[in-house]
Amino acid sequence: MKAVKILLVALFALVVAVPLFAKEQVADADAVKTEAVKAFEQILDLWRAGDYGNLYDKTMVNGKDTKESFSKRMATARLKPSCCWEKMQNVVVSVKTPSTVVIKAKIGLDAPGEMEYKTKSFKLTNEFGEWRIARSELLSLAEVGKVKKTLKHKVKVVN
Repeated sequence: MKAVKILLVALFALVVAVPLFAKEQVADADAVKTEAVKAFEQILDLWRAGDYGNLYDKTMVNGKDTKESFSKRMATARLKPSCCWEKMQNVVVSVKTPSTVVIKAKIGLDAPGEMEYKTKSFKLTNEFGEWRIARSELLSLAEVGKVKKTLKHKVKVVN
């Protein structure tokens, strides 16, 4: 009989604790989303400002690029983020784990003489207490090394 009472008390405690734990997880997921979006906006702002050294520090740690080579590549990029409300629209954040999120957004990008929009998903990872993005994601979005082809028409002049 004593074992049944202990089992009932334990079961009751579990039933009470589970909803509280679930609410805490939801609140944490919202906080993670907010932090990740804020960090992604900061990444776009550093890029727009041409602060490539600090932008490099917001990328995931790997041994492929040096800060100097990354900065040179980004400085020659065809695209950079637009300002203000055009910078990022239609943002949807999915929390995969407490340290990994995927942000899908429509990004406004300035190009010489024009503006483009790209809707894409970006994976951010929390490393060393800071949200970071893969360098390859930024280099791809910036279209580093790509030259936009323009259509040239030959005009034949007849006299």
